[in-house]
Amino acid sequence: MAQETLPDRSPARGPGGGPDGAPGGGEPSGRLSRLGAGLRRGGRAGWPRTLLAAAAGLTLWLAFPPIDLTFLAPAGVALLTLVLRGQRPRTGAWLAFVAGAAFFIPVLEGISRIGPDGWIILSLVQAAYFLPMGAGIAVASRLPGWPVWTAALWVAEEAVRGRVPFGGFPWARLAFSQTATPLTPYASYGGAPLVTFLTALLGGLLAYAAVAAHRAHRAHRARRDARASEPGRDGAPGPRRLLLPAAGALALVAAVTGGGLLIPTPASGRPVTVAVIQGNVPRLGLDFLGQRKAVLNNHVKATHELAAQVRAGKVAKPALVVWPENASDLDPYEEPDAYNAIDGAVKDVGVPVLVGALTDTPDGEKVENRGIVWDPESGPGDYYVKRHPVPFGEYLPFRDVLTKLITRFERIPRDFAKGTRSGVMRLGPVDVGDVICFEVAYDKEVRDVARGDVLVVQTNNATYGRTSLPPQQIAMSRLRAVEHGRTILVAATSGISAIVAPDGRMLAESREFVPDIQVRTVPARTARTLSDRLGEAPEWALAALALGAVLAGAWTARKNEGN
Repeated sequence: MAQETLPDRSPARGPGGGPDGAPGGGEPSGRLSRLGAGLRRGGRAGWPRTLLAAAAGLTLWLAFPPIDLTFLAPAGVALLTLVLRGQRPRTGAWLAFVAGAAFFIPVLEGISRIGPDGWIILSLVQAAYFLPMGAGIAVASRLPGWPVWTAALWVAEEAVRGRVPFGGFPWARLAFSQTATPLTPYASYGGAPLVTFLTALLGGLLAYAAVAAHRAHRAHRARRDARASEPGRDGAPGPRRLLLPAAGALALVAAVTGGGLLIPTPASGRPVTVAVIQGNVPRLGLDFLGQRKAVLNNHVKATHELAAQVRAGKVAKPALVVWPENASDLDPYEEPDAYNAIDGAVKDVGVPVLVGALTDTPDGEKVENRGIVWDPESGPGDYYVKRHPVPFGEYLPFRDVLTKLITRFERIPRDFAKGTRSGVMRLGPVDVGDVICFEVAYDKEVRDVARGDVLVVQTNNATYGRTSLPPQQIAMSRLRAVEHGRTILVAATSGISAIVAPDGRMLAESREFVPDIQVRTVPARTARTLSDRLGEAPEWALAALALGAVLAGAWTARKNEGN
């Protein structure tokens, strides 16, 4: 890519006195050119640029489930990059925040089910992470090769947002919009961070092509005007030569996109027949957990039905069965009725069942969100405790203060305990790697259990049913399947439950708020992907690249000011 200098703060003047070589005066073409020049030069944001930033955020939103216009993710990045390019850091930060708010508010609309205030606050907090990213892009976009540096800044933003504070909230990462596209196979090389980087890189390259094409257009106008005023004189370099960078950028877009199609995504392995149970919940809303016995009975009933289908020869006998999170909110260790109901269903189907249940800690002060391996002969055995409970949902930071200010938090009478060990457990003939609910959004938690032969996501989406959140969670599971080369079993109380092949294909998918029994023969795999072996290294390398670019851009700007 051609080296670039800092943008001129004043519009270029053509022979007629107008900006960018346009005629001066009050002609419409002159006004449009002045508007374009105003958008290009740094300074205050202004309404046109602010509205374009909001449009960039909305464009990004359309790329995510359930709308799934995936190609708009690079387009949204491209538009935001053009808006931020060459701006002062403070202006870039504000514009990126506007884009972030326009993105997160609609993409997280499912949070409104627990309160519109919580939804808006969370969305604006997430948008705040775009502030340093916007400032960084404004600085880094002044450097040669800026599409690479700006793409790395997206990875850095997601790295921080997914960790700070309270363990972070990595929902709606760019990678999660690309779970069934030519970019998806790259996840097996560098995980979600690499997919985010490449998505943003495509956007940066599109922005670069647009800038180069605009320069060629300006050169063409300048040459035309120069010939009109002085025949035989050329006023600018040939536009064809200036179009070469645009063509090169578009060629790189094609190369990155096509390269993903060449990456193998193996889907072979030792065959094992599995079953996923979706028992459903009695009704929508936060109070459905008050009907704990009915929820448990639904899953018990569905498991007895599966056993009957096996005996009738309607389906193959599974080697293991998976229940969702919150299938039993009655502690089976303390409630004999719950124990007997679960044990009877497991004995009827005759194979181990992974049961999602809430249990008390030994001291009775906290609750554990468990996935319990329940054997038809020996009963409950090994278990996994959710290691990443939801802040302000499953545990309450600053409890003494917040419960006095917000009465809604009284719905969290006890905090959930944090698990301390991996969710890899033996379930029948295979080792499964279990994560619970929104843990699937976290790279570390999923990577830690990827040594299992099959991955499991136990989830409870009833509160957020028929919003954007369940399909977004399924999209994450599809990316994780490719990232780790594993079959993923998604068991949800009310949907969406699914069985995902190691190459990301959907083998089964339930509708929401209906009981469902899914039985499939899937590959159990032990081979590790390059992403598994590299771990966090690609993310930290790209984040370091972003930091280096910002420092270099700041140094270059200061040097130029000194001159």
